[in-house]
Amino acid sequence: MRKINNIILHCSATREGQNTTVADIERWHKERGFRTIGYHYVIYLDGSVHKGRDVSEVGAHVTGQNADSIGICYIGGLNSEGKEKDTRTDAQKESLRKLVTELKGQFPDATVHGHNEFAKKACPCFDVKKEFES
Repeated sequence: MRKINNIILHCSATREGQNTTVADIERWHKERGFRTIGYHYVIYLDGSVHKGRDVSEVGAHVTGQNADSIGICYIGGLNSEGKEKDTRTDAQKESLRKLVTELKGQFPDATVHGHNEFAKKACPCFDVKKEFES
C-alpha cells in the first residue's frame, strides 16, 4: 500500500439535483485521456458511497498531488444556473464525514483538503478546513 498523506475532496461540477454516476465520471475522464476514473470514491446524492479507483492505485484528481492522496468526489457543486454552490445533501454530508473518519482511521497522518487548496478552482465549493479540522 502506498503512503497516504492527503485526503482531497472534490465536487463533480454538476448541477444541483442532477444524478451522475461513477460510469459518467469514468467516461468524462477517459475522454480527457485518463486510463479510468480519477477519484477513489464518489458520493451520490442519496449519500451512497461508490468506489472508483482502488485506494492502492495512484489517483488522477489533483495535478502534482496524486501519488500520496485519496480523492473523494461528491455529486454536485453547481446551482441551477451553473454557478459554484455547496449542493451537498444531508445524506452526502453525513456519508462524507463518515468516509473521511474511516480513512483517517486507516491513515492517521493524512490531512483533509479541498481541491481548491491546490488549484485555482472553487471545487469542492465548501470550506473544507472549517468542516474538517485536520
